Amino acid sequence: MGTPGKVGLVFVSHSADIARGLVALAGQMAPTAALVAAGGTDDGRIGTSFDLVSAGIAEADSGDGVVVLCDLGSAILTAETALDFLDDDTRARVHIVDAPLVEGGVAAAVAAESGDPVEAVIRAAESARGAPDALGVGTAMAAGGAEPGSDGDRAGAASGHSRTVTLVNADGLHARPAAELVKLAATFPQRVTVNGADAKSLLGIMSLGLTKGADVEIASSDPDGARAVDAIAELAASGFGEG
Repeated sequence: MGTPGKVGLVFVSHSADIARGLVALAGQMAPTAALVAAGGTDDGRIGTSFDLVSAGIAEADSGDGVVVLCDLGSAILTAETALDFLDDDTRARVHIVDAPLVEGGVAAAVAAESGDPVEAVIRAAESARGAPDALGVGTAMAAGGAEPGSDGDRAGAASGHSRTVTLVNADGLHARPAAELVKLAATFPQRVTVNGADAKSLLGIMSLGLTKGADVEIASSDPDGARAVDAIAELAASGFGEG
């Protein structure tokens, strides 16, 4: 089952409502990825279910990998038990990831929607732990001591290409347009930044808190990054289809 060519995700929560809500939220940004809720007990109480987790893994598995995210410790134990009962081939492509359920789930869903391999989906989920480099905002500081979006960071892109656009959509870079930006950036091999944050990091982009009317600098220090910068700039200038 699952979606051919894409990593599947299973959200294991003690609450069926939380798991279903996360599928609905992440599904707004990842409409074709296999996102499966495995929340609550078999009879709808608070808790976790071996059978629901096992069925969720089977539903999400397309052969390209499955990432399982859990809310609390006993959910992890349930997921680990479910893995123990899988055959060797299936178990090898199922990964329980230590990451916040909601933030990690959304970031992983966007990576899965982009067709990223399982290793990249895992990294996307783990980026929700909040380390600066994982969010894509620490690289400029490590390289030149500049704050993201500062003159030092802009100088680093001087040998490449940059454009500045003003956000025109009503809610700025909220979850859906941020996901569209990240998915577009992922189609280019070059590194691109948005006000200093890695354009391929959903959580990094969302952490900028950019609202309508904000100026956004899209830049790449890669000499071959002009196409990527221009494409992202045009997407932002268009209002992400939201006007």
